[in-house]
Amino acid sequence: MSRDIYQDKNLHRYDDMIDLEHPISRTHPRMSVQDRAAQFAPFAALTGHAAAIHETARLTEERPELEPDYLELLNWQIQQIQKNMSKHPRVEITYFMPDERKEGGRMITACGRVAEIDSNKGVLYLSEEGDFLLKDIVEIRGELFDEPWE
Repeated sequence: MSRDIYQDKNLHRYDDMIDLEHPISRTHPRMSVQDRAAQFAPFAALTGHAAAIHETARLTEERPELEPDYLELLNWQIQQIQKNMSKHPRVEITYFMPDERKEGGRMITACGRVAEIDSNKGVLYLSEEGDFLLKDIVEIRGELFDEPWE
């Protein structure tokens, strides 16, 4: 068979199908243009790059520096709580939580009854809330300090 005849047969091999409608599957929905295009998207060579950019952009607060007079007030409040431990006073504390991944942190408020203060470890335990380092506490409010709150 000569090469020209072979090419002619191949050239018209699909003539009977060329004008048919596109087949529609009964079991699979048609793929969207975006999904079809995604098949040809470039490989993400920088895996984790977007996460690193997001982490860098995440904002943190600086640890507040408390004035000596204010530190004295906090120490007095802690002493008042210790004197009234039998009542398990309700308090609202605001504390600085250092960030685990970058410099800085954030301010958080927790409420509850004081279960214990361990001066040796420098920890205040709130029932149902957990333990807090005394050095991270920046504000204490509560019923002992004529500051009722709900």
